[in-house]
Amino acid sequence: MTEVSSGVGQSDATRVTEDVLDDAAARAVEAAVAAPECGAVVTFRGVVRDEDGGRDVTSLDYEAHPDATAVLRRVCADVAAETGLRVAAAHRFGHLVVGDVALVASASAGHRAEAFAACSLLVERIKAEVPIWKKQQFTDGESEWVGL
Repeated sequence: MTEVSSGVGQSDATRVTEDVLDDAAARAVEAAVAAPECGAVVTFRGVVRDEDGGRDVTSLDYEAHPDATAVLRRVCADVAAETGLRVAAAHRFGHLVVGDVALVASASAGHRAEAFAACSLLVERIKAEVPIWKKQQFTDGESEWVGL
């Protein structure tokens, strides 16, 4: 397992990693937010799609800053503090192809509306604050960085 350093125990589900984010990884993120008082667990999986802006995409390459896991964990802590809910996330870096999961984010709450809102907030904050950069590869051989 290759993980970007964070200074926090690597067994934590909230991390930036080269590992495939499969069903087991998603379950680990969900387990990190589960609690007996939470009747709603909302999970978002960001999946590599085959087109963007009308162009056919073959793959993505994600690069992550060495502190990306620490920033991801801070973002999760901030969202948890703001909402009073449990949240966790894992983001992959490296070479991903169409259908691969790039991001798993989960939030839990007593009721679904709060869990959906917290999960949405978490995803937006991750995209805005965590130092991970995406380069799209297109079928015509061209590529472009997104979000720089």
